[in-house]
Amino acid sequence: MTASTLMWSVVFGSLGAGYCMYGYRQRAWLPGVCGVLLIVLPYLVTQAYALVAVCTLVAAAPFFVRR
Repeated sequence: MTASTLMWSVVFGSLGAGYCMYGYRQRAWLPGVCGVLLIVLPYLVTQAYALVAVCTLVAAAPFFVRR
């Protein structure tokens, strides 16, 4: 694990925690699921570029997917 991967993991993990809290308080399932994914994905994706790409797509999903 490199320093950049660790930094991005902290950034996306904290963003995921915020999404989880927002989803729980608003009773919205999509931000909650995206939050859980943002917390779990840094454990599964080990390359920094792939981590940034995948987590950016997951973080943007609640803004583009509307119900």
